[in-house]
Amino acid sequence: MKHKLNLLLLFGGRSGEHAVSLMSAASIKEAIDKEKYVVHQVGITQDGAWLTGQSTLETFKDGSIAGLSEVVLINEQGKVNLYTRSNNQLRLLTSVDVIFPVLHGTYGEDGTIQGMFEILDAAYVGAGVLGSSTAMDKSICKHIIEAEGIPVLEYATFSRNDVNNQLEKVFEDAEKIAPYPLFIKPANLGSSVGISKAHNRAELIPALKKAARYDRRILVERGLNAREIEISVLGNDQPIHSVPGEIFPDAEFYTYNDKYFNGVAELCIPASLSEKQTNLIYDYAIRAFKSLDCAGLARVDFLMDKDTEEIYFSEINTMPGFTHISMYPKLWNACGLSYSALVDRLIELAFERKAERDATVRKFED
Repeated sequence: MKHKLNLLLLFGGRSGEHAVSLMSAASIKEAIDKEKYVVHQVGITQDGAWLTGQSTLETFKDGSIAGLSEVVLINEQGKVNLYTRSNNQLRLLTSVDVIFPVLHGTYGEDGTIQGMFEILDAAYVGAGVLGSSTAMDKSICKHIIEAEGIPVLEYATFSRNDVNNQLEKVFEDAEKIAPYPLFIKPANLGSSVGISKAHNRAELIPALKKAARYDRRILVERGLNAREIEISVLGNDQPIHSVPGEIFPDAEFYTYNDKYFNGVAELCIPASLSEKQTNLIYDYAIRAFKSLDCAGLARVDFLMDKDTEEIYFSEINTMPGFTHISMYPKLWNACGLSYSALVDRLIELAFERKAERDATVRKFED
């Protein structure tokens, strides 16, 4: 009988995107090749507890986690092992060959948990510490993308302290960016959580306070009468791109509810673009992926000015929404790569990345 590998499916997390993670994880769990992998489920609560047990994912969805057991990961003689912990006693559950962290937003997509995986010397799906952290912070990301020569919209970054204690100065600086409307976003979050569009100063006040609830860094950028174009990237050092897709949101922009609940937003795949526009987006997407040192997967989002047809980089998501209705897998499906085949390829890329890390010399050799 063929030996199956142990895959740790990690979901939930301390993030405003906790619920999105559960939806993504449910889709991925069903798609993982059970002939290749034994799936072990671990959920992270919004308080940071790591738990497992009977039907962990379903239990997290129901909110009835009292019967679950706390777990810890330990590297022992080069092997990553998963233990339950009770009354200061550890019990080995399984060894872990690869981790699939289906975690969106802070403490999951920002390099923090990737650092833990690196310390454990674990194989894991997705970008590493550098790629995750630089892509996650929209302000830092824009600095790097600008240096790469890819256009971005005018923006400024403020702190929660600025909003709470120097609001008048924030108004003045924000209004220097561009005429209204302005978009206000938490710098370190995705899935459109905490995002607002302000048409005047009266709307700017609650928008800033809303964003400051979700992050200590707030991004304000020029609003645009825009087409929203997205593209999926897959790979490590030699990434490939999907066809581009376009979103026609129900609201003024692609909201959290549009992405995951109401199903009203229309997706056009492939997007109706000229050959020149398509090739430019392909170039920008791959350059952005490489310049941020991404790995495994990323969805790269662009805005096209409806009036001038200028194309601007918007953001990059290193663990994008992964439900069956999410844009990332739908774009690959349009290219002939099914959801299950995509999940399988991402796991393969995790092992490839681990093999590359293992080739690094860790001690001085004269």
